[in-house]
This record gives sequence, C-alpha cells and structure tokens, in this order.
Amino acid sequence: MKQHTHSITGIALCSLLLFSTFFIGNGASLMFSMVGLIVVVAGTLGATFLSYPKKVIEAAVTVAINSYKSKVPSGEEIVDALLDLSIQSRIEGLLALEKEGERTSVLFLERALSMLVDGFKQDELRDSLYTEVQFFQQRRARHERLFRHMALLAPAFGVAGGVVGLVGMLAGIENTGIVLQTIPVALTSTLYGIILAYFIFIPIAENIHSKTQEELLVLKLITEGVCLISQEYNTVRLQTRLQSFVTPQVRSTQHKSFREIRNRYNELKSRQA
Repeated sequence: MKQHTHSITGIALCSLLLFSTFFIGNGASLMFSMVGLIVVVAGTLGATFLSYPKKVIEAAVTVAINSYKSKVPSGEEIVDALLDLSIQSRIEGLLALEKEGERTSVLFLERALSMLVDGFKQDELRDSLYTEVQFFQQRRARHERLFRHMALLAPAFGVAGGVVGLVGMLAGIENTGIVLQTIPVALTSTLYGIILAYFIFIPIAENIHSKTQEELLVLKLITEGVCLISQEYNTVRLQTRLQSFVTPQVRSTQHKSFREIRNRYNELKSRQA
C-alpha cells in the first residue's frame, strides 16, 4: 500500500510540473491542439492494434495496472514461509502441507505445494515449476515489449502530425488565419509524441520489467525451496541455500542460528501436541 501511494504521489507531482509549463508564457493556448493529439493517439493505437492481437493488448494493460497496484512479497518473507513449511513437513509429514497450500496468498506456492503433496518426483516437480517460470517470463517480456513498441510509434506519429500541419500551412500560405491555425498542429504533434513515449509508455515498460524481476526472484525461491523440502532437506542447510537468493544485508539480519531453528521446531511441535 505504501509503495502504491508513493507511485501515485510521484505521478501526480511530475504531471503537475510538466503540464504547468504549458501555461507559462503568453502562448499557453497554442500548446494545445486537438488535431495534433488525435493524429498521435489514433495513429499510435491503430498501429498497436495492427501489431498485436486484442487479447495481448488487454493483458498488457492489466499487467501495467497491477504493476503499480500490487505488492510483491519480499525474498525474506518467502524464505521465512518456506522454513516454516520445512519444519511443519518434518513434524507432520508432506501431507500436512496441503492445508498450508490452501491458505497461502501466493498462487505459485499453492500449486507447488499441491504438486509436492500429489507425489511428483523431484525431477518432475523441478521441471514443471521451472517451465511455468519460463513461460511467465516470456509473457511478461511480451507485455513489456508492447509498451516499448508504443514508445517507438508515438514520436513517429508526432512527426506525421507535424507534416500534416506543415501541409496545411503551405495550403493557406496567403491566408494568415489558416497559418495561425496550422502552426500549433505542426509543433505540438511532435511534443505530444515525445510526452507519450517518454512520460507514459517507457516508464510503464520499465515498471513492468522491475516488477517482473521481483516476481521472478520469488518464483525461483519457491521452486528451489519446495524442491528441497521434497528431499527432506535439513532446515539449517535449507536456510543457507535459500538465502543465496537474497542480498547480503538481508541475510545478516534474517539468518537464524541452529538453536533458534530448533526452538522454532519445538514450538511448532508442542502446538501440534
């Protein structure tokens, strides 16, 4: 929620600063041209629909919205959850993880635990999970590429709008009124294309890329952790193995000694008793 608030605040502040410059100076009214805006927006959207199927565009828009709204679990949270699952599997057995899978907020972890409980062999489990991770990465790359493609299209149609304005100026070269009407189209179309590309489409693509990297870390952590739990890996060694995925600073603050893990194990065991 805090990250979402910061994103909204940053967008609002930058938008205010950017668009307030349009009103500075005597020619503020010339900064707006409906014709130029229509040329850039219609051209960009039209070319995008020619480049990608409708379903892909709808999915990319949904991913873009969620990339600003949703919060990705941190690596340390996933490590803690996997350690708890490892301890519980040693107390109650693998079948006990089925209930934990139903309560987890991470859908990928729920599916991984379901496969583990269903008796998937280690190689089958690892291959299935990494295949899902690979296709997830491919889908996100396609969504990111769509917005980068739009960022290339917008300035091009801005230039096209500028040409439209110049042609109108040449057609009315002897009429001052027509020239004054077409000058804003010629100049603002390029501006609109640049703003759409570098203020909207590229930042969206970069945000999708950043969120994808965070989610890939979580997915790989879950895959590695569940596969090691299936081998009944020692919990202390499991912690060391999983912490290789997170930063050294997180490792130093999160690392638990053997005694702490044993106490945690005994506490859970006493609760079950």
